[in-house]
Amino acid sequence: MRVISGDRRGMQLKAVPGQSTRPTTDKVKESIFNMIGPYFDGGMMLDLYGGSGSIGIEAISRGMSHAILVDKDKKAIDTINANVKQARYEDEIDVYRNDSERALKAIVKKEHQFALIFLDPPYKNHRLDKELLFIAENKLLEKNGIIVVEHAFDEPLQEQYEELMCIREERYGDTMISLFEWKEQSE
Repeated sequence: MRVISGDRRGMQLKAVPGQSTRPTTDKVKESIFNMIGPYFDGGMMLDLYGGSGSIGIEAISRGMSHAILVDKDKKAIDTINANVKQARYEDEIDVYRNDSERALKAIVKKEHQFALIFLDPPYKNHRLDKELLFIAENKLLEKNGIIVVEHAFDEPLQEQYEELMCIREERYGDTMISLFEWKEQSE
């Protein structure tokens, strides 16, 4: 696993030890960033299931100005912190150990909005419908922002959550990538 592009291109990243985390492959990660970027001019990103921190580090490497990475697993948090330190992104990335539901509520209290939100929960054990609805209802996505959802192909998502609309889906084996944008409802 490595940083694919940007100012930390080629840097090797540690994976979370054990089988509790399913990392996004470099091929899928590269495809995701080609769909949504591939580079950014600032902005804040959120990864609710941080894993190794690979997606957040990639986003900062490609020009995002700040990232919040959340995971509830201690081994994942330790791995994220090691990778952030190795990348020298301690000032650009905040790391929190929490579950996704509590993290979202804390984010609402802090009144954050994001240019990029990444959701990649454990397959077969997710609350994506509930989380996407919460993100929409609380307007956590900036107007021109995008949500990337990595989920199992056999667990499809709705086309719309309030003003969040699915604009693209791509399949990579058993993995589906769904992209959502904020779309104002016409009256």
